[in-house]
Amino acid sequence: MNNIDFSFSDMVAGYVTDFDPHQGAFGTFTLKTSDGRLFEVALTSTTYAELVRNLGEPYYDCTSQMKTMLVSDRYLFVYGIFYHEAGEHKLEAKHIVFLGRTENEYIFEKQDWWINQIGSLANFYLKAQFEDGEIDYRKYRTGIGLVGSKEDSNRQETDTISRLVYGFATAYMMTGDERYLEAAEKGTEYLRQHMRFLDEGEGICYWYHAIDVKPDGSEQKIFSSEFGDDYDAIPAYEQIYALAGPTQTYRITGDPRIMNDIELTVNLFNKYFLDTTDKGGFFSHIDPITLSPHSQSLGHNRAKKNWNSVGDHAPAYLINLWLATGEEKYADFLEYTFDTIEKHFPDYDHSPFVQERFYENWDHDTAWGWQQNRAVVGHNLKIAWNLMRMNHLKQKEKYVTLAEKIAEIMPAVGSDQQRGGWYDVLERILEPDQKIHRFVWHDRKAWWQQEQAILAYLILTGSLENPEYRRLARESSAFYNAWFLDYQAGGVYFNVLANGLPYLLGTERGKGSHSMSGYHSFELAYLATVYTNLLITKQPMDLFFKPKPGGFKDNVLRVAPDILPPGSVRISEVWINGQKHSDFDAESLTVKLPSSQEELKVRVRLLPTQVFFDATHLESANGIAKISLSGLLDADGVKRLQEEFAKATEKPLKRLVLLLQDLECITTAGMRALIFIKQKLGPDVELYVVGAQVQVEHFLRMSAFCEGIKLVDEYEAIELASV
Repeated sequence: MNNIDFSFSDMVAGYVTDFDPHQGAFGTFTLKTSDGRLFEVALTSTTYAELVRNLGEPYYDCTSQMKTMLVSDRYLFVYGIFYHEAGEHKLEAKHIVFLGRTENEYIFEKQDWWINQIGSLANFYLKAQFEDGEIDYRKYRTGIGLVGSKEDSNRQETDTISRLVYGFATAYMMTGDERYLEAAEKGTEYLRQHMRFLDEGEGICYWYHAIDVKPDGSEQKIFSSEFGDDYDAIPAYEQIYALAGPTQTYRITGDPRIMNDIELTVNLFNKYFLDTTDKGGFFSHIDPITLSPHSQSLGHNRAKKNWNSVGDHAPAYLINLWLATGEEKYADFLEYTFDTIEKHFPDYDHSPFVQERFYENWDHDTAWGWQQNRAVVGHNLKIAWNLMRMNHLKQKEKYVTLAEKIAEIMPAVGSDQQRGGWYDVLERILEPDQKIHRFVWHDRKAWWQQEQAILAYLILTGSLENPEYRRLARESSAFYNAWFLDYQAGGVYFNVLANGLPYLLGTERGKGSHSMSGYHSFELAYLATVYTNLLITKQPMDLFFKPKPGGFKDNVLRVAPDILPPGSVRISEVWINGQKHSDFDAESLTVKLPSSQEELKVRVRLLPTQVFFDATHLESANGIAKISLSGLLDADGVKRLQEEFAKATEKPLKRLVLLLQDLECITTAGMRALIFIKQKLGPDVELYVVGAQVQVEHFLRMSAFCEGIKLVDEYEAIELASV
């Protein structure tokens, strides 16, 4: 019975072990999956291949080079057809996706991959919500279709606006694009004006579930949740995510009004959601009238605790709040939540998955709503990721132990080791005679759960330097970038099938819903850049801020990108309103802002502490490009210099300005790179070298590099008409 003796299509992900161009009509190669299974794959006359691409990039065809690219140890995806012949299933490839131009390259580890992706995501949501016109949140709608069209609904949910605001704020931090900051600030103000409930007598703030915008422009406030199992309650996670966007915006601007809202909402958590008895933790729901977690009206949510009410504080707003303020009370709050998770969530005597639902006394609730006794794969990975972040703030062996335990268990039970990617919801317990944890509804893969896996294994790699974690991070990133990006309409798909094809039915068809907005995909782009560049590949990263006058305490801007291993990152350079600024503490990652009555645009260059050379393309305008060099320009720094030179010369130039004030030394390899750059500029482009230190200037002169260039102590822009 159940003999699969028919043809079917499917995908296999794995590493090439060998390729024989003479076997079969067009050649055959062997693929080894993540868990060690071997597949023999035959090429056909119609097999085609491509290189994985980012949002906004063209199709990169690799078909003509395909056979030369099938080299050992190369990770790739094969989509093909299985034919049942001679008692086995023979796989013929129809579509191959390569992850880099060489077997050792994973193109999504490029310094600007995720930066470019977040810009494309931000542009998609700007167009979808505001039709490329004025950023007016009265136009905002929660439901967004596949191609960015708004669904026929007047609903504006607080959490989805906040999550989109988070996305715009984060996109600004990574790109400095003023449109994104405008969208973040206007969205934050819209939340404050329309969704906020200030109770000054109680000293708390809470947030409406949603508003319905009527045709005449008036509003119907929706106080308690109208979503599924949270109906007629105030769920903790909605109040938590209401802070996601405003807190990220506060990191950029220091707006004291936003901080006041955050503090009053934290008061709400501590006053009404916190279990102040010796049981501890946070309740998952409170009654909208009495604000009590024990009200009979809450039904199955009465006196309950869950993953969201305890664990979502940290990633949604609390870590960003600590990064922005450095206040110990927020570090203590973080420690409390992680100690609670470590104490109550593991359940490894019964299941490979953590427990997520609890009664008031921490007994397991295995009969609640949709969850029953089921596991969300992404929540396990989210715990591992955030435990490592917390361990960088307050080191505890138990944090790392649990994070590594989750990281080691999850691939076998929560990932697809044939096709790549991570599953959604599984049964926590095996039934008799079962060896595989059953899918609850389907074997589809959601975008947000891929994010949790990528970030978990990236931060584990950067913190513990375990090659197994890097392999898993790469495989997870590969699946996401190969199959979740919508190249036609923009944005990312909600769900894909197990084989990577997008699932486009029901509520999972769209790009905006109660469950999806501009949060997880933006957060992934941001933190994947942070962990990859600063911890793993050792590349620089820029962050942008725009503090309001007197916004931050003592005029100190905190620019730590995340809670990273102590001493792993330093500030290399700072520019304020385009001018170099030297008043910063490189190790503590703080910038002392000048007194000003105007907003200041701050650009901060962060470097891994091990990096000794950096180049920064500062600007290109009116035919003039500027590149700043710092540290030691040796053979290892040449690639970095060439990358920035390529950016500077994307448009025709009349003048290139090299700012060398912070270049301490140059080797012959570095000198040859500069000479080559000078050659590539051609005779019609002026080259200025500014502020070279004595030893660097001496070397430049000895190499005859200074002939035909302008060597000056300071650079003053000259009108191109005079060039």
